[in-house]
Amino acid sequence: MNFIGQHILSVDQFDRASIEEVFRVADNMIPYALRQRVTRVLEGAILGNMFFEPSTRTRVSFGCAWNLLGGEVRETTGIKASALAKGESFYDTARVLSGYSDLIVMRHEKMGSVAEFAAASRVPVINGGDGANEHPSQALLDLYTISRELTDQGKAIDGMRIALVGDLRFGRAVHSLCKLLGIYRNISFSLISPEALRLPSSYIESLRSAGHTVVESSDMASGLQQADIVYVTRTQEERFESADEAQRYKGLLRLNQAVYTQYCEPNTVIMHPLPRDTRAEANELDNDLNDNPNLAIFRQTDNGVLIRMALFALILNVADQIDATSRPVNWYTAKRF
Repeated sequence: MNFIGQHILSVDQFDRASIEEVFRVADNMIPYALRQRVTRVLEGAILGNMFFEPSTRTRVSFGCAWNLLGGEVRETTGIKASALAKGESFYDTARVLSGYSDLIVMRHEKMGSVAEFAAASRVPVINGGDGANEHPSQALLDLYTISRELTDQGKAIDGMRIALVGDLRFGRAVHSLCKLLGIYRNISFSLISPEALRLPSSYIESLRSAGHTVVESSDMASGLQQADIVYVTRTQEERFESADEAQRYKGLLRLNQAVYTQYCEPNTVIMHPLPRDTRAEANELDNDLNDNPNLAIFRQTDNGVLIRMALFALILNVADQIDATSRPVNWYTAKRF
């Protein structure tokens, strides 16, 4: 994959070699994310951060990643704060805002919206999530986290066992992650969800045709056993036709320390794309896991900055210039990872 000047709209754009290239560059970003060094390689460059659907981690981490490379960020948050609320088309919005930016990150609730926007943009566009469709940078950071966590245990992605738990029907992070994992070899998938929230059949068929093992169930007891990774997702209530419909699935599949101890391996890694719903009626990932050393959810968010820095550097062709523009920081730096 030639990253230079390219849109990142789908994980379908990636093969194994391009994934490994992103991971290599992400590894090189660690001193900058740790605030051990400062680089100004994107000094003067402007990121258009356009989030028309609620976001905390994705929006802020994209902005943080750009800032850490020395660039400046301009943000639009919410449809009502944009000209789209006045009837402006994606085409017009893209033509205008791409004139103000060197790269744009966009999130929107409509499937296919980011690709439509990118078709009219004059600069590269990264998909920050388009409805229930895809979330490519989330999948990359999840895969990067899986790789690092398994490497620490002397394991690899090839041949691993992963349990995906929760709303697999509407979870775009799960959809994108499954596509990336399909590139690897001999993975065992345990898909744990209510019947109505199962992973769409197209993803299952694709995984099986690639030689992976896929087992579906609604039972945590059997589904969690022998997993190297447990990836939990919340009920995507914003994708349901009504709040009442979403409510009936909340709290059905809960992972807490007792369940973990009973059914998981001692070193099973716990992941979640966040936000986790900690309200009593949902609580799919209990706070009593916060002190579990295998809880990797905050390592995931840290890794998100590394992956997004890497994507920026590759798309704008500055990956080999980072160190040449760097220097040590001159302020107190807290331990971060």
